[in-house]
Amino acid sequence: MHAKIRGTQIYFDMDGIGLAPDGNRMVERPVLFLLHGGPGGDHSSFKTQVTAHLHHVAQIVYVDHRGSGRSAAADPSTYTLEDNIDDLDALRDYLGLERISILGSSYGGMVAQGYAIKYADRVANLVLSATSPSFRFMDESKQILQERGTPEQIQVCERLWAGTFESEEQLREYYSVMGPMYSLKFDAETAAEGWSRGIRSFEQLNIGFGSFLREFDYTDDLHKITCPTLVLAGEHDWICPPSQSKLIAERIPRSHLKVFANSSHSIAVDEPEEFFDAVKGFLTYANK
Repeated sequence: MHAKIRGTQIYFDMDGIGLAPDGNRMVERPVLFLLHGGPGGDHSSFKTQVTAHLHHVAQIVYVDHRGSGRSAAADPSTYTLEDNIDDLDALRDYLGLERISILGSSYGGMVAQGYAIKYADRVANLVLSATSPSFRFMDESKQILQERGTPEQIQVCERLWAGTFESEEQLREYYSVMGPMYSLKFDAETAAEGWSRGIRSFEQLNIGFGSFLREFDYTDDLHKITCPTLVLAGEHDWICPPSQSKLIAERIPRSHLKVFANSSHSIAVDEPEEFFDAVKGFLTYANK
């Protein structure tokens, strides 16, 4: 499905019922928006991980950011964090929802933080997974890469830091080489299947790492997030290190931090049962 909002078309999909029978009454489930990583990723990986675990406790809304995945191409000058934030609010309004729940992963967590700061009264609760509150994650991740990475991994990341990918083939090479650092359970065959299902934009990744991800900073505004918030981190995450999640949890008043000891960036892959148990428990408790 596509929503025509803010001069573009945003792709979204939905799973699960919003109003569920419970004995002699109907119970309204939270509407949970899932925000993917990148910039330039898409929602497809959520469907192999989330659907079986969460559609019984929430109505899921999958979203592809502006110009990403199956959303329409737009003016590249609008491929920004602020536009992603305002697109999310426009989609909320398009669906006729007063308040929403959000699960943002990696870059999606950055969008989620910005949304919950700017539109605090429109967020029922928030899950921030493997993300960062500011540009400072880059210096720390570069240091971790130097300590843990192979020479090949250090070299392939130069395109990421500079925002100079030239093709989808180069982007695929990057994720293939870096896969073992993103997930402790990295499997090349599974990763190849996921790549074939997804749609990725190296141009958007270049824009993000070449410009706005070098300067965004929510650190001093995190106290404006007023909803219950679950912050999830992988102990071995190299790109959004757990120190970033700890800072988020310290600054958001109604937050709870959970660090997964046997996970890197892809927590839902490395410790899926523990990850989804934490999210389900939070959504169930937060929406009572």
